[in-house]
Amino acid sequence: MADDDGHDFYVDRTGILLFASALAETNPIYWDERYARTTPLGGVIAPPTFAISSAHWNPDYGLRGIRRIPASRPRPPAPEGARREGGSGGGSLARVLHGEQRFEYHAPLRPGMKLRVTTRPGKTWSKEGKRGGTLRFSESVSEYRDENGALVVTATSVGVLTEKAVEQ
Repeated sequence: MADDDGHDFYVDRTGILLFASALAETNPIYWDERYARTTPLGGVIAPPTFAISSAHWNPDYGLRGIRRIPASRPRPPAPEGARREGGSGGGSLARVLHGEQRFEYHAPLRPGMKLRVTTRPGKTWSKEGKRGGTLRFSESVSEYRDENGALVVTATSVGVLTEKAVEQ
């Protein structure tokens, strides 16, 4: 993944509520303003993994099904050996795995925030697998900054590309 110029991500109460509901989250810090004001955080915040929903705001997100938001730039090529067909994110990704996702919060995500999300490549490494041959790991690091440029969240995703597709 190449460096990008980013996209905006708007944090709102409805998005937080829907995300928390999808996780069957019952903690009122995510939806009850009256309760949330009595906590040390002083108001409603987003659940810890909420930042991943920023992909829905990214017009260039490559794993989207039907494109409802047109891409603003040409899509990057699929990882070496993986096939990507059409313009809707289809195609075979039989050798590509999502290996890990980490979030480092520098401040809580709150309703009303407008964040700028930029993504850059992180570390890469390889190791020998048992069934898929050599496994190539690569990090993608996304930084979420507020309107003042302060870092709010750092999200690191690890992708894995297998040397060959594993037979069932």
